[in-house]
Amino acid sequence: MPFTWTINPYRGCEFACKYCYARYTHEFMEMRDGAEFEQKIYVKQHAAQLLRQELRRVKSGEAIALGTATDPYQPAERRYEVTRGILEEFTRHRGFELGIVTKSNLITRDIAVLKEIAQHNQLSVNMTITTLDTELARLLEPRAPRPDLRLAAVRELHEAGIRVGISCSPVIPAITDSPKGLEALVQAAAQAGASYLFANALFLKPCSAAVFLPFLDQHFPHLAENYRQRYQGRAFLPPAYTKRLSQLIKHLRRKYAVYEDRRIDQQQSTRWAVKSFDEQMTLF
Repeated sequence: MPFTWTINPYRGCEFACKYCYARYTHEFMEMRDGAEFEQKIYVKQHAAQLLRQELRRVKSGEAIALGTATDPYQPAERRYEVTRGILEEFTRHRGFELGIVTKSNLITRDIAVLKEIAQHNQLSVNMTITTLDTELARLLEPRAPRPDLRLAAVRELHEAGIRVGISCSPVIPAITDSPKGLEALVQAAAQAGASYLFANALFLKPCSAAVFLPFLDQHFPHLAENYRQRYQGRAFLPPAYTKRLSQLIKHLRRKYAVYEDRRIDQQQSTRWAVKSFDEQMTLF
């Protein structure tokens, strides 16, 4: 993992993403029904006070990720403001490296606090967008904000001077991995002012597969058997898929200049084989 420490203000997540890998965290409390992860949300009401003590253990160069197993800006945050309290605690400190992962435009509520944190710490916001197709997003991520709202939040964060990028993760084989769809997403990221973009292919823990495979049976029955064969006995797809996906994303990042250092030689973006990426990306 690219971070040493994680903070999750809540346990469980109301967004109910069908592919969510974090459902196993409810199993620690003897809740085996995958749906309980999105129905029973636990609020860590004293997180900010505890954080002050825990930060004493963080060494220089150790990254902290906020929101890795639950979205810190899920609907419960509007009422409980646990994430807000955590961020306010960070404004009292210097020299930390903090990354926030979310699917919610609610993060724009805290722009003033984020700007204050960024004055004395390294701060990055990672907005997860898996598709621009609103109907598809509603199927995959039933209660998460629409993709256009997330892009608008990226633009607002960028205009506020906050370092923001897009996580196109997971890329879901044969559902969200078309070159046309991914290119549209990278282009939209560039237009919104994203500093960077990264993508990872879907991985299915047993707790995730227990929810995701029945979802396929209902909405994508033509893919269900293929998925069962490809993921049988494994959580990750073979390296060939991830390699081709990586090549495509690298190409698109160059094409639309979605990288931190825009001084990179622009000629690099033309040094690609003429062969169509649509032909190369018959991945599934």
